[in-house]
Amino acid sequence: MSDEARIAAAAAFADEMARRRTVREFADTAVPREVIEHCLRAAGSAPSGANQQPWRFVAVGRGPLRQRIREEAEAEEREFYERRAPDEWLQALAPLGTDADKPFLETAPWLIGIFYERFGLDAEGQKHKRYYPQESVGIATGLLVAALHRAGLATLTHTPSPMGFLSELLGRPRNEMPFLLLVVGHPAEGCTVPAIERLPLDAYASFID
Repeated sequence: MSDEARIAAAAAFADEMARRRTVREFADTAVPREVIEHCLRAAGSAPSGANQQPWRFVAVGRGPLRQRIREEAEAEEREFYERRAPDEWLQALAPLGTDADKPFLETAPWLIGIFYERFGLDAEGQKHKRYYPQESVGIATGLLVAALHRAGLATLTHTPSPMGFLSELLGRPRNEMPFLLLVVGHPAEGCTVPAIERLPLDAYASFID
């Protein structure tokens, strides 16, 4: 690839990702499982500390579990908005129009629970250290969001706090910790997208020759 082709490819990808927006209103339009599988393959290509690949993904489609996830998440969100969140945090969230009601947890065709291994467990149940598990899973999640956007889907990174209920509902082992819940699907027709601005390049990047 020539330098000119590299520049063009990099610019095209940056422009495509700049069109990505988080949405909170999803259509119930089905998304084939194969799309999710390929996007998870992209996520699994991420670099990780000591190549330990500490990420674990649980893709949840339609079913009764979705209602339970919504109920548990909204209970935590009500605690957050009514008791735990300081005023400064609530003021920062106000322009986005968020609240404790999370209908998208049932409407969207897919939820992806993302977990990281705090430590590894061998066949004998012995613990083994994991190196940079949160950083590694964060990188994998970024690739997953990019892959889903490239596939023409919308996403929402949902982080109810605490998220212990996800481990229980999704049957995860004791060595895993919930990282976030990714909502995936098509945006609802006429959905509201916050009027946000991204920082210009020179506000967050510098170059040293």
